[in-house]
Amino acid sequence: MLDAIAPETALIAVVSPNNPTGAVASAEDLRALSAAAPQAVLLVDLAYGEFADEDLAPAALALPNAVVTRTFSKAWGLAGLRVGYAAGPAEIVGWMRAAGGPYAVASASLALAEAWLERADGEVARFVTRVRGERERLTARLARLGARPEPSQANFAFARFRDARFVRDALAGLGIAVRHFAGRPGLEDALRITCPGDDAARERLERALDAALAPQALLFDLDGVLADVSRSFREAIVRTAAGYGVTITRDEVSRAKAAGGSNNDWVLTRDLLAAHGVERPLDEVTAAFEAIYHGTAGAPGVRAAERLVVPRAQLERLAARLPLGLVTGRPRPDTLRFLEEQGIASLFGTVVTMDDAPEKPDPAPVRLALAQLSAARGWMLGDTVHDVRAARGAGVVPLGIVAPGEDAERATAALFAAGAARILASVAELEDLLP
Repeated sequence: MLDAIAPETALIAVVSPNNPTGAVASAEDLRALSAAAPQAVLLVDLAYGEFADEDLAPAALALPNAVVTRTFSKAWGLAGLRVGYAAGPAEIVGWMRAAGGPYAVASASLALAEAWLERADGEVARFVTRVRGERERLTARLARLGARPEPSQANFAFARFRDARFVRDALAGLGIAVRHFAGRPGLEDALRITCPGDDAARERLERALDAALAPQALLFDLDGVLADVSRSFREAIVRTAAGYGVTITRDEVSRAKAAGGSNNDWVLTRDLLAAHGVERPLDEVTAAFEAIYHGTAGAPGVRAAERLVVPRAQLERLAARLPLGLVTGRPRPDTLRFLEEQGIASLFGTVVTMDDAPEKPDPAPVRLALAQLSAARGWMLGDTVHDVRAARGAGVVPLGIVAPGEDAERATAALFAAGAARILASVAELEDLLP
């Protein structure tokens, strides 16, 4: 900065703690800059100053050309009021008033800020102390998880990651927003993570970071993820409806799935029939569906058309890195038969079916799979909104994939709307994403 100062320099801005790094200037820095450019205004932005180890305001206000700006938005918790203030030499503040708008802040906001200023010192001090403790704890956790945090004296941690964009997405999938700096040279690998100042929110953030950066298991839905069922289950729905004189198209089935229709194809078939004016008991519809799916003595079942869409070698590589689990809405006999027929049963440490827990989107089957794998956290790959919601509810990073034969644009939109962290083009992407 000293080297950049020239006779025409009119303003020097120092933001301490800096946003987004959390780095700080010193009183000596301010004195050096002030002396080097006496003709300039030294703007000392202390928006995050309450969280720093040293308050630079006294040192700044002792300089003849420095103006301090502060805000009620951060430590004081009044961001919605949009109230801040400037302090400095009367001459500079005078022309600032002349240049500013006549009603820069609403009177109601001013009244609230003044009232809070008079009585909130103790509460602000307690909040700042809490945030400083969270910042230290968060920085240490990020380092343990393999990130590269930098020293920060603001109300956030700043860290660099192997894949910052994916960490941002994974946290978003668990309902936590952090700042990523896409397109900013030198910052593409960085995230700014705010300390919430609340125990419950802090614990939630810590669990989400653990899940994103250090998964202990990989969970998969079966149909549409590992198994192509576009010519089996989808076909069984269409044919069952036809048996009742109802024409249901594959596109109608896809739209129902994308809209969050039942994850149970028996229930979905009954509901689609009802939408066409045909009300039948679930057990009757189920029996008709199963006869088409499994086949009868006179006709082969459509299940013969099912195929494995993920190479076994790929699953073997994933299983060598993390325990694999299956969370499916199929009955257990059907599930185990498919796994055995495809030669992948031995790769899964646990298989949770509709016979073992409530159906998705209830998070119970996802939690059960984690427990059976002795894992506290993980990622889950699914093709329906129910998969995404079940994973989110269990604190598992929800990843989506478009099932074979589905409309990619519609499925992607539905999965993102349900809260998917990212939509993968194939299961193979997991190998690159895993830490």
